[in-house]
Amino acid sequence: MPYRDLPDDFDKRYTSAWVDAPWWELGDAEKVGEYYNHSIDELMHAAKMGFDGLGTNEHHQNVYGFMCNPNLFGATLAKMTKDAGYGDVALVQLGATVSSTSPPIRIAEEYAVIDCISGGRLVAGLPLGLGCDANISYGIPPMEQRERWREAIDLIVKAWTAQEFFAWNGKYFQLPKVNLWPRPVQTPHPPLLIPGAASSSTWDYCHDRNLPYAYLSYFGGKSAQNVMNRFWDRAAAKDKDANPYRAAMLQLVGVAETDAQAEEQFARHIEHFYHKALHLPPHYLATPGQADYNSMVNLFSSGMLEYMDYTVDLKPLSGRDMIEKGFAVVGSPATVREKLEDMVRGLNVGHLMTVLQFGSMSHELAMQNIELFGREVLPHLQNIWQAEGWENPWWPEKCNKTSAQAQA
Repeated sequence: MPYRDLPDDFDKRYTSAWVDAPWWELGDAEKVGEYYNHSIDELMHAAKMGFDGLGTNEHHQNVYGFMCNPNLFGATLAKMTKDAGYGDVALVQLGATVSSTSPPIRIAEEYAVIDCISGGRLVAGLPLGLGCDANISYGIPPMEQRERWREAIDLIVKAWTAQEFFAWNGKYFQLPKVNLWPRPVQTPHPPLLIPGAASSSTWDYCHDRNLPYAYLSYFGGKSAQNVMNRFWDRAAAKDKDANPYRAAMLQLVGVAETDAQAEEQFARHIEHFYHKALHLPPHYLATPGQADYNSMVNLFSSGMLEYMDYTVDLKPLSGRDMIEKGFAVVGSPATVREKLEDMVRGLNVGHLMTVLQFGSMSHELAMQNIELFGREVLPHLQNIWQAEGWENPWWPEKCNKTSAQAQA
């Protein structure tokens, strides 16, 4: 949900697209209202085209994506998809940042509302959150963030499942009496999903609790290979199977009738996305102190720095350069099918999270992209893991199809 109308010299005039971009110079509330409604229409079109899930997320004080409370949109989509007859599409809240929400049972309540309205279609994403959101925008000390996140998840799960009143006397949250109303339709609770960005501590958290992990990389399958290899190595070390549905990958995708037409249509929007929307210094993305010791050791000893996103100077790269590097998968339906299948097989990921609206794309182009992807690419991808006999235990029972999952 980007703010599209930025000056050509935006990345030179302002320090960052996150926190530092002044609303009073650049923002227009009426345009934002249009963008919100466009995004809802685009997600509804994805539901119509047969996508398995609709994803929403949370960010703050930025031009990259101003869905500051994803649960407002999750509740809207829960009602709209139900009324439109799309009762098998999951609502994937990627989701609300629990470490910076006090108390976290506010998220538990809102997620329960979505699950109740939808009739049990929620996937409850519980991300650690970016430094620019949790630390800079919401004032959470970086050193506390991961501990807060773990405590918040424990509190949310207990609030959903406890069969008694209880007091919560945690390190960061204290509540005299918890008796959550409403509770989710799904029992004992909705499936959880842990989005992250290559932290080994997050992988271990997922494996120790048998939860799926979503790698939120914007730099394509090649960049993700070393990260996901390490993820699967740690899964094996903890005696977890290689079920692809333990993992998800996020990928920008642009589809047109031909490869040449796709490059012509999407290249400038890719440039806008990487040059402007992702214009932020590394210490905003991962504030000093946010990464814990084990993750830092893993990062510097694994060779992953060669592939880490922030070591790449993106400004000199053209849209064509970034397509060639695989940051975005762009091309004809046949090209996109081939590249995405190679990527999900190579990374062994069962959930493909497709970003089909990015940068300065118009609403019309986004709708065309969703339409062509849904008609020509999606059906092919949905059969990949089913054919190999894998099942997905981390998905709402009401939404489980006899296929792999693809999300918009």
